Amino acid sequence: MKNDYFYIPQIEKRNAKAKRFHILVSSAIITTMAFLFFFLFTIIKEGIPAFKQSYIQVDIEITQELVENPYAINATLDKDIAKFISRSWTRSLPSQIEKNPDWIGKTVSLSALTNADVDQYLKGNNHKLSQDQQQKLDKMYEDGIIEFKFNKIFFTTGDSKIPENAGFFSAMVGSVLTMLVTMLIAVPIGLMTAIYLEEFAPDNKFTQFIEININNLAAIPSILFGLLGLAIFINFFGVPRSTPFVGGLTLALMSLPIIIVSAKAALKTVPESIRQAGIGLGLTKWQITRDHVFPLALPGMLTGSIIALAQALGETAPLIIVGMIAFVPDASTSIFNAATVMPAQIYTWSGMPEGMYIEKTSAAIMLLLGVLLSLNAIAIYLRKKFQPKW
Repeated sequence: MKNDYFYIPQIEKRNAKAKRFHILVSSAIITTMAFLFFFLFTIIKEGIPAFKQSYIQVDIEITQELVENPYAINATLDKDIAKFISRSWTRSLPSQIEKNPDWIGKTVSLSALTNADVDQYLKGNNHKLSQDQQQKLDKMYEDGIIEFKFNKIFFTTGDSKIPENAGFFSAMVGSVLTMLVTMLIAVPIGLMTAIYLEEFAPDNKFTQFIEININNLAAIPSILFGLLGLAIFINFFGVPRSTPFVGGLTLALMSLPIIIVSAKAALKTVPESIRQAGIGLGLTKWQITRDHVFPLALPGMLTGSIIALAQALGETAPLIIVGMIAFVPDASTSIFNAATVMPAQIYTWSGMPEGMYIEKTSAAIMLLLGVLLSLNAIAIYLRKKFQPKW
């Protein structure tokens, strides 16, 4: 029985509201985790098969004619077996013979890459093989003539119009070169700007206007930075299109506001007593900032910079605008050569009609997520290990 003297109806209402809010928040978290689990499960399920590829053992009589015309191999093999072999492997046969000249005049047993339809059939996916071809493949797989091997092609080649020969290597190299340009430009400029605005700039309407605009730039859509990069770097300055240099410059523009804001926040965490103590010892403003404030704020600055670079690594829209979605079969060797990046390669593969690109897209997403999670883990580690305790 409730005590009328101590019973307050408002308390019961607040408790009921708090309980409903707790249920709502818990439901939102559970729903979010369910969608995340479903996403990761789907990506991993589709992507893991891409890390293995089917090969068929064939006995080939090596002749000089194969060096000049590799498609002559089709006349020496069974009709169906010749159809099972990838065109990319057939094209590479002359280079294999040139590396092994002692093969000429002999019958050599080689492991030939199968085409996409064979690979997808053996993995239980959609294919275009006839019933007779399926039966023959089943018999060959049972006899050990066909086997799965680790897919080195995925990590050693660039994009290709032949699905089984398409790799992610050129996109990974392009991302490394692009992020190198981004890091070398955005991090020093961003940190120096933050130090100036926080430690040296006078507090007036002009600096307040600059800080407001920096905060606003950190929130605008990334595709606008792509349009800015197209207008300034390509159209005005004539920077080569589709290169890591122009991509890095564009991502540097996008990353600068985030780096500046996070660096300013790190500088604000340094107690004012550190600066006052320096003034009491007769140090200049520059000496206080260089020797005391900056080292103490550096862990937070590095954390913000790494997170900004991780976000830039996963961007696609601004790089599409500056042409970094080009077909690039060979890895770029310079920041001024045409290249593509990992998110753009994923976007390209996701629109391909061949079923094999589905697993390659998922595998590429797994690699990109792994890199992003690693960068975020490094940022968390640096923050916890080097952040000073006040």
